[in-house]
Amino acid sequence: MAKASATNGKVKGKVVVVTGGARGIGLATATMLHRLGAKVAIGDVDEAAVKESGADVDLGFYARLDVTDRQSFTTFLDDVERELGPVDVLVNNAGICPAGGFLDEPDQVTQRTIDINIFGVILGTKLAAERMVRRGNGHIINIASVGAVNPVPGIATYCATKFAVLGYTDTARLELRGTGVTASVVMPTLTNTAMIDGVASATGLKNAEPEDIAEGIVSLIAKPKPHLTVTRAAAVLIGLTRRLPLRVYEAMNRAMNADQIFAQAAGTAARRDYEDRARHS
Repeated sequence: MAKASATNGKVKGKVVVVTGGARGIGLATATMLHRLGAKVAIGDVDEAAVKESGADVDLGFYARLDVTDRQSFTTFLDDVERELGPVDVLVNNAGICPAGGFLDEPDQVTQRTIDINIFGVILGTKLAAERMVRRGNGHIINIASVGAVNPVPGIATYCATKFAVLGYTDTARLELRGTGVTASVVMPTLTNTAMIDGVASATGLKNAEPEDIAEGIVSLIAKPKPHLTVTRAAAVLIGLTRRLPLRVYEAMNRAMNADQIFAQAAGTAARRDYEDRARHS
């Protein structure tokens, strides 16, 4: 109980921006932070969904946000600061995960995934850091994936983008040393959101819930550190398997069916709605 109270005290009153906040991990994070007393703003490219979610949770600010557009992101942050105050924490959560073999992936899908998952994170990091460095305080939390360190057939571009998020955030954190601003990376395991519609679980590894990732993000806000893998079981498993010879590691992935879950889901009816939104919204 004392630990929970200490966490609440470090979160309460902070102005936190969450991108991709209309649903999934973003909405779970915004909801949890709001309940802990943070002043939360969510942005999402789906204007109808972000307005519905923001109103349902009774957040301090919510609006359409295109993370790939500098003017949209700048205006959004300006509006948040006018309504809620200077941004203390930015959670760069917006991302998409189209599934399919890389040889069959249309160039426009590749480019869209890169634009949102990499450029959107880079742009948000830069725009938030500029404001935070001037004040000498702030925290940027970028959402990557265990796919950043564990390649998964069927989502090659997604894994590449999350690898980039990890590398960019680590480098930005080093450059920000001494400014009062820090940067962290969260690497969620498979999480029960629309992003994994139609995707089977890896054998022997339980999926996370959005609230599990939200709890991790809250813990980072209260006590920043460079990396956080959620769940703990996923962190232990990846830590162990990455020490194995490559052939053994890949054989274990095959034994867990982890090398097939996205490839098998690609093109199925269960993924149709998500894929349509990810590729075209």
